[in-house]
Amino acid sequence: MNSKHILLTGGTGFIGSKLTRLLLDKGYTVSHLSRKPGNDARVKTYLWNVSKEQIDERCIDGVAIIVHLAGADIGGKRWTKQRKKEIIASRTKSIALIYELLKKKKHNVNSVISASATGYYGDCGDEFATEESVHGNDFLSNCCEQWEQMVDEGRLLGLRVLKFRTGVILAANGGALKKIALPIKYSMGSPLGSGKQWIPWIHEQDAINMYLFGIENENLNGVYNMVAPNAVTNEKLTYAIAKQLQRPLWLPNVPVFILKLLLGEMSDIVLTSTKASAKKIQQVGFTFKYTEIDGALKEIYSP
Repeated sequence: MNSKHILLTGGTGFIGSKLTRLLLDKGYTVSHLSRKPGNDARVKTYLWNVSKEQIDERCIDGVAIIVHLAGADIGGKRWTKQRKKEIIASRTKSIALIYELLKKKKHNVNSVISASATGYYGDCGDEFATEESVHGNDFLSNCCEQWEQMVDEGRLLGLRVLKFRTGVILAANGGALKKIALPIKYSMGSPLGSGKQWIPWIHEQDAINMYLFGIENENLNGVYNMVAPNAVTNEKLTYAIAKQLQRPLWLPNVPVFILKLLLGEMSDIVLTSTKASAKKIQQVGFTFKYTEIDGALKEIYSP
């Protein structure tokens, strides 16, 4: 077994591709599980089709750690009943397929590190959401709960299971920031709803570093919030982006009913208030590079 061999699901995605580069730079061997062949000669890509329950059984050969990032884009399409099923299945059935393979084939996998989301907590208002907080009762909460329950099945296989409840990842290319900043860029931005809802954000570099931290600290298990120490309200985030882009904010807040009309139930993504705590991950020794929203945005928008 190569203790530095990592298998990634979702390895070509927004965070997966950057984590892959970091791991390769650190001397790790990286493989991907993907729906289509890869184009990086340094990364071996194995094919799978989750809906058809097909997986290349060679994908776990020599692997020590599986990082599970696969999942349909939460904000990619309107939440129809069918889309909701796809969002949940893409997260739960994918890891279940891997676990079935681990049960029937000899392997040396010792850890599974999985994404989850702060959507687990639902709407918390101004209350701090810690890893011990109960889950909410909306769609995102239920999705995250099912996702985590399936990932936890790895414990029955004797695996170390680590889950990161990820907030809004801020980056120059990809992720939520581009969508949030677009109307601001054209001087048409304004806070959403009351603007008082808390946004649990994290700079992409800290998110990637936290995954590496989880890989390299073999005693780390259970669940941790992947959020910066200082959450901001939607209003503060909007003004901070406008400041960096040097754009005026002159429009009134976007009313809740307009957001619900445009987005339907998916408006929960921007209207839910989640003030997630970063204390637990800090207490085990993780150091954030970006703790304040202004510093994070300045780095992202710097030429």
